[in-house]
Amino acid sequence: MDLDLRLVRYFTVVAEHGNFGRAAAALHLAQPSLSRQIQRLEHQLGVRLFARTPQGTTLTSAGAAFLPRAHAVLEAAGDAVTVARAADPPREITIGYVEGLIITPAVQALRHRHPDARVRTRLLRWHDTHALAEGRVDALVARAPLPFPATVTPLYEEPRVLLVPTTHRLAGKEVVSVDDLGDEDLVACAVTPTLWSTPKDGSPPPAPDDSFEDKLELVASGSAVAVLPAGDHRLRLRGDVTAIPVEGFEPCRVVVASRTRDPNPLVAPFLEAARLLVPAA
Repeated sequence: MDLDLRLVRYFTVVAEHGNFGRAAAALHLAQPSLSRQIQRLEHQLGVRLFARTPQGTTLTSAGAAFLPRAHAVLEAAGDAVTVARAADPPREITIGYVEGLIITPAVQALRHRHPDARVRTRLLRWHDTHALAEGRVDALVARAPLPFPATVTPLYEEPRVLLVPTTHRLAGKEVVSVDDLGDEDLVACAVTPTLWSTPKDGSPPPAPDDSFEDKLELVASGSAVAVLPAGDHRLRLRGDVTAIPVEGFEPCRVVVASRTRDPNPLVAPFLEAARLLVPAA
């Protein structure tokens, strides 16, 4: 006979409470639904398990005989699950992401679909180019081009925006073009998809080791402008700068990088979950 463990558990809860109403509340079920489930179990077994009396619900002789064995069946099922999980150690994956990107929806989806897996995240700075090769991350959500070899799965493209102080002559425009930038001398960063202008006031240009916040200070002070991906969430750090859609620049590609033929079984599910990062049209 194939016993439905769910029905067996319902039986033990009714037996514990001695009342269908209290048992239904404990199981978060409607009382009529619980009564039907117990009737299904009684039909499977071919015996009555409970007798209803004015004082409540009592076990029949068959129910009293079945109760300890029902507990044993549920305990054995729990042990079987524990033993099976112990034989297969928890799977782990560390997902890297670069500054300015948010990966929360994909991480939550992966955790939901694989609740026994250990899913970690790690923020990587622009100069940390060896994390994937060294195995410190198993997948990396970043903006192309990447300064290291990897298997790349494209996610989506981002337009560019011009970042200027709110006092800039272009601030307030709905969109600007390359021609509007005039003689701004834009220099591309070596390992990020950002372009920074050379300051015209004689101050030093942004150095590779400068933090994003330091570079943002140059823009806010009016010493420089920048062209960045529109989806960079760090653009909201300050209220004294504004981002304007800019035309004439190639869009930026957001990708997931992974190692070729990586044996980690969670990499493929994460690549599937990463589709949740694609912005709605």
